[in-house]
Amino acid sequence: MSQTELYIVDVVEGGVHERYLYRCLAPMPYRKYERRRRYLESAVPGGLRKKILFYQGSAVGQIEYAPAEASGYPIFGGNAVVLNCIWVLRRAKGHRFGRLLMNEMMRDYANADCFATVGLEDHWSGWLRKEHMEYLGFRSIDSITVSHRVKHPDRRFKIHLMWIPNRSDEPPSWRRIDLLRGVDFCMAHPLYRAKSVRMEEILQRVM
Repeated sequence: MSQTELYIVDVVEGGVHERYLYRCLAPMPYRKYERRRRYLESAVPGGLRKKILFYQGSAVGQIEYAPAEASGYPIFGGNAVVLNCIWVLRRAKGHRFGRLLMNEMMRDYANADCFATVGLEDHWSGWLRKEHMEYLGFRSIDSITVSHRVKHPDRRFKIHLMWIPNRSDEPPSWRRIDLLRGVDFCMAHPLYRAKSVRMEEILQRVM
């Protein structure tokens, strides 16, 4: 596979691909929405990276990550780097692009104590699935069972805290109460709290 077929662009650095800071590979219109803008204003100076993988002229993969204090999740502890999202389009499967994108993160933050993210189990979305994160090397170290107050309220699913140790065996932690609010750093995220939803917490814990 030649370099002309495959290349990775860091969109945080600006240029013609900067629009990908405000959109992902989901079929959604491009627009600079306020919540994302606010997140980027604080996260980019804090070390946020977003990279797009191009293959045969098309954007087919992406990864976004940052030190814990600049991430989109309530994950903390030590010198952790948090994966906000990773996604490879179905038509580009089979080339190990997910692992290639993970290597980008691990090279950029080789001195991180660990890498962390969330994984979803039994969620109706196909994104950020626990088994996908396990395939990339993460393992679950904690979980919370919840239901969505607005979408499919009768359906339970689990959110896992996922972890890859690097320079330390000390696992990260998370603030579960903050997780119940959902996220607002990306409107394509399965746990996104829409601006139109007038409630403090879009998720509720279930036993």
